Amino acid sequence: MNEYRTHNCNEITLEDVGKQVKISGWVQTIRDLGGLVFLDIRDMYGITQVVTSGKAEDVDFASHIPIESTVTVFGTVKKRDEETVNPKLKTGLVEIRIEDIKILGKRTQNLPFEINTNQEIREDLRLQYRFLDLRNDRLKNNLILRAKVIQFLRTQMIEQGFLEVQTPILTSSSPEGARDYLVPSRLHPGKFYALPQAPQQFKQLLMVSGIDKYFQIAPCFRDEDARADRAPGEFYQLDMEMSFATQEDVFQAIEPVIYNTFKQFSDKKIAEYPFPRIPYKEAMLKYGTDKPDLRNPLEIVDVSDVFEHVDLRAFQGKIVRIIATHDVADQPRSFFEGMTDFAIKDLKAKGLAWLRILDDGSFQGPIAKFIPDDARIEMCKRTNSKPGDCLFFIAEVPGVVETLSGQIRDELGKRLGLIDNNIFKFCWIIDFPMFEVDEHGKIGFSHNPFSMPQGGLEALENENPLDILAYQYDIVCNGVELSSGAVRNHDINIMLKAFTMAGYTEEEVKNKFGALYKAFQYGAPPHAGIAPGIDRMLMLLSDSDTIREVIAFPLNSKAQDLMMGAPGNVRRDQLRDIHILIDKKDVR
Repeated sequence: MNEYRTHNCNEITLEDVGKQVKISGWVQTIRDLGGLVFLDIRDMYGITQVVTSGKAEDVDFASHIPIESTVTVFGTVKKRDEETVNPKLKTGLVEIRIEDIKILGKRTQNLPFEINTNQEIREDLRLQYRFLDLRNDRLKNNLILRAKVIQFLRTQMIEQGFLEVQTPILTSSSPEGARDYLVPSRLHPGKFYALPQAPQQFKQLLMVSGIDKYFQIAPCFRDEDARADRAPGEFYQLDMEMSFATQEDVFQAIEPVIYNTFKQFSDKKIAEYPFPRIPYKEAMLKYGTDKPDLRNPLEIVDVSDVFEHVDLRAFQGKIVRIIATHDVADQPRSFFEGMTDFAIKDLKAKGLAWLRILDDGSFQGPIAKFIPDDARIEMCKRTNSKPGDCLFFIAEVPGVVETLSGQIRDELGKRLGLIDNNIFKFCWIIDFPMFEVDEHGKIGFSHNPFSMPQGGLEALENENPLDILAYQYDIVCNGVELSSGAVRNHDINIMLKAFTMAGYTEEEVKNKFGALYKAFQYGAPPHAGIAPGIDRMLMLLSDSDTIREVIAFPLNSKAQDLMMGAPGNVRRDQLRDIHILIDKKDVR
């Protein structure tokens, strides 16, 4: 068979007509037309149609090959008849007349689902048979996209002079915002490693070491509940850090990387950089979230002062916000009833008041009779509203009003068709508060504990902790947080003061962050960094509904690997080696 030249399944063209070729792949479909059998052979690169010679034994053999078996086909390339040309295939002008076909790997089990289908398949079944699911063109293309994006990111960082450095996977446990994954030590009984939630401390130590600009495609491990945009267990980020850098230096370094990546791998319009800078406080007011989708033009306006003296019981003593929707007053009453149902049933709100502005400037709606003329004028002025517009009201306590307003803004944008799905819009959220009050009434870090407070030590010593801002920033795309970053706290005195205010003693800081505590006393440079999430970028670029669609072997929403059976039981001797004794009462 040496005269047969090996080809991939997307390579056969009219130039190969008359040549003897060999292709290998999976049998995707079989069409038995009686005297002839046509098979579509699929590999990583494409599909080629092959056809039997017409001999009875060949027809019988080919027609009984199980779908999704692997085969090698030897044959001669023929031009297809005009009526059988398939313009959807790159190889649609040709076919291979089979001279020999060998089964390499025969499928002996029934398929749990059809491989290339538009039908909905249960995700748990897909994840259980992920090796079959990955044969699907969509997932395969997502993996190809992932490889290209990571290569492109790496190239851009190297071109900017960043040095790629790998940091440890086995490290020490430290309080960084999520639960650690712990690894027991065999050599040190009763002690544990932790998988890194991020290379945070290591990259800061690299800055102290004199590495000017660091990056890596970093695996991160956090024991968190799953969401559509968050994978439980592990995820990857483009981790980077710069010495002698300011917040603006980080923005200038990473903006072109993000922009160029989305430009390279998407046909959608990409909003130009520099990206808008939105202070956290402004974002929470105007959009009700620190992850605003700027494709939605709706904004939230505070009118609490307008209603201080209005006799409307539901609004009294509450923060009152308005969302103005323009040129929609002709919506049927069912639209407003639907939004009210959404607020009450889905968001557990107490209600959702609304008003139409009629052609004569009067208001129509459930609360219209309670609103005096001066309040109407002021609300229209603040929201730039006119006849034909509608106003939606959210009245709640602080902390709740922002969340409800943001969710209602998002839903209005969707129901009114205001979201442009053909554009990526980015923004920076800046000036996060350094501290917040937790559910126990204690002061704690609101973002990254290693961040530099604005105003430095003087601010920590003299200002109300809840008024102190930090040099912290997030980059957001279409309502998805792509990454967080900060100018780091490199001063040991500022570090100790910040952690003391958050309830840590100096001894606890030494124990939890011993390496940084030591390093910052040996001449640490100012430094700053960020870490865009690669999985989330890919989710957006591939128009996937969940982050699991861009990961080769993801855990499910319950942090299980249904294919490998993880987490699973281990032998007693394995536990004995690592000095672990399981209380049977804890096993469910």
